Amino acid sequence: MTNPLLSDWNTPFELAPFDAISDEDFAPALDEALAANEAEIAAIAGNDAAPTFANTIEALEAAGDALDKVLSVFFTVAGADSNPKREELQREFSPKLSAHFSEISSNKALFRRVAELWEKRDDLDLADEQARVLMLTHRGFVRSGAALEGAEEARMKEIKSRLASLGTEFTQNLLADEREWFMELAEADLEGLPQFAVDAARSAGEEKGAKGPVVTLSRSIITPFLQFSPRRDLREKAYAAWAARGANGGKTDNRAIAAEILTLREERAKLLGYDNFAAYKLETEMAKTPDKVRELLMAVWGPAKAQAEADAEVLTAMMRADGVNGTLEPWDWRYYAEKRRKAEHDLDEAALKPYLQLERMIEAAFSCANRLFGLEFKPLDLPLYHPDCRAWEVTREGKHIAVFIGDYFARGSKRSGAWCSAMRSQAKFPEEQRPVVINVCNFAKGDPALLSYDDARTLFHEFGHALHQMLSDVTYESVSGTSVARDFVELPSQLYEHWLEVPSVLQEFATHAETGAPMPKAMLDKVLEAANFDQGFQTVEYVASALVDLEFHDGAAPADPMARQEEILTGLGMPHAIGMRHATPHFAHVFSGDGYSSGYYSYMWSEVMDADAFEAFEEAGDAFDAAQAKALEENILSTGGSRDAAELYVAFRGRLPGVEALLKGRGLAA
Repeated sequence: MTNPLLSDWNTPFELAPFDAISDEDFAPALDEALAANEAEIAAIAGNDAAPTFANTIEALEAAGDALDKVLSVFFTVAGADSNPKREELQREFSPKLSAHFSEISSNKALFRRVAELWEKRDDLDLADEQARVLMLTHRGFVRSGAALEGAEEARMKEIKSRLASLGTEFTQNLLADEREWFMELAEADLEGLPQFAVDAARSAGEEKGAKGPVVTLSRSIITPFLQFSPRRDLREKAYAAWAARGANGGKTDNRAIAAEILTLREERAKLLGYDNFAAYKLETEMAKTPDKVRELLMAVWGPAKAQAEADAEVLTAMMRADGVNGTLEPWDWRYYAEKRRKAEHDLDEAALKPYLQLERMIEAAFSCANRLFGLEFKPLDLPLYHPDCRAWEVTREGKHIAVFIGDYFARGSKRSGAWCSAMRSQAKFPEEQRPVVINVCNFAKGDPALLSYDDARTLFHEFGHALHQMLSDVTYESVSGTSVARDFVELPSQLYEHWLEVPSVLQEFATHAETGAPMPKAMLDKVLEAANFDQGFQTVEYVASALVDLEFHDGAAPADPMARQEEILTGLGMPHAIGMRHATPHFAHVFSGDGYSSGYYSYMWSEVMDADAFEAFEEAGDAFDAAQAKALEENILSTGGSRDAAELYVAFRGRLPGVEALLKGRGLAA
């Protein structure tokens, strides 16, 4: 019987036949796909003909189709709907995949062909995108260690394999801690919680098989609990569990794993001739150097810390008024900040939330994409990997653009956070292929599902990433969609968040779940006025995490990352009542893989650009200005990584931005 992962997918839009795929199909399919890819690589490397762009670079672009199909399905379900079998397969696949890709990047015959083309690149008469792909291919080989020989080459393979296994272990430990912990609540413990939080706690209790409502470590449940529960003892218990993820001792403890990862990264960078891992990692980003990153983060840290310290004094006074003595603690901040928001802005999240229905916010994201880029969305009835998933066909003027899948609800089998991935990326070579893009979120279920304002912003953020994939219009898949510099990739996503705050969007789509009435203008005005509320806290918790990430990698790897983390925070003067957004043992961005390692700053680097980019629409006098939308698509959203990121931004805006727009946007400008 043919393995469904490897057969032709004669399905609508050639989507993976999820209803025909079982966990038993993955391992044999991966082995077969790896063998097929090995044969493809051997044929390219062993070609007797002189290397050409077509027989080497384009041949590499066309290789690995079967492997892409297997991995796109596996990593989709492993991240969003895991189970013990899939976790076991992840542990088995990680070193196997690392070894496979290490063999390709260290293939001397293949590298000679690529290097020969690179040396004579000026004589190849390449189109601009082809020249870019050649440069990126050559650079990728060099940075992967293709030029290493002997013991150094062997050691590089060992390091990559070990890092792959450690990243998988880190992720699974974190998922286990988040899945296993919950705190049962008696009916009296629900006092002070708004109805949406009570409903979410009851729903979580049912999923956990508990006798009543529970608080879990899902952000959509624990954050409202910390905001609204007057029970300081329970807030402390919940916060302690949240902060201790990955650091509970035993088999799921990530502290030793983080230390080993940092040590191996440093060794890897030094094998390639770099002083440290940050120097290696940042070389290919817009920032280029650790000093440039530090300069940006510290320019923001000062104003953010000053604002947070001023806010802490206000919150402490509120706590004293409640008869609570002692120090303002991290489990107090959100509770008193929420009370302050209600007092100062007359804005109550419990009253706001019924206006932010998930269904209506999805409609809002789609509507903005229609007004800006002419995209239309039609629901599809297709078998997907989980009953919660939904799919839409995306078209423009009747032409198929993409398939978009939304997987919005939290569940125990899904890792925390929110992300966008492409099961298939756009390309025109070796043949036309249209993207299949997924947004994964962790919103609390409800009937109807209601979002916090931060949740709604997350939905728009991830849809911005999806647009970057769906509107891609390049020839080669390796530079398609979000295949861009890490500190550029967050520009489309963070820029799209701005459309949530366009008054006409909220007027149309923020309608009450029970009455259908639009959000009252007074509330709408308060929402927009309070958009920067508590930015001191939010900026401090983020920048602290970004600076810890940077310092971990800019210099010798710390023997004890937790001690080094404390040293960095002490040096910054970290406010006592604010914790890092991601402390080391649960810093999945940095330790589950290399993606954001030495790169967590990227969100802020991109924010400098997104604040400036939205000003282009404001200067045009219309958030949906057709000329600006066209320029945005042509210069940013459609180009992928086919040109240098700074060049793309200058083409859109005429110049690179300064930090002023970011500080202004966060309400932190002097």
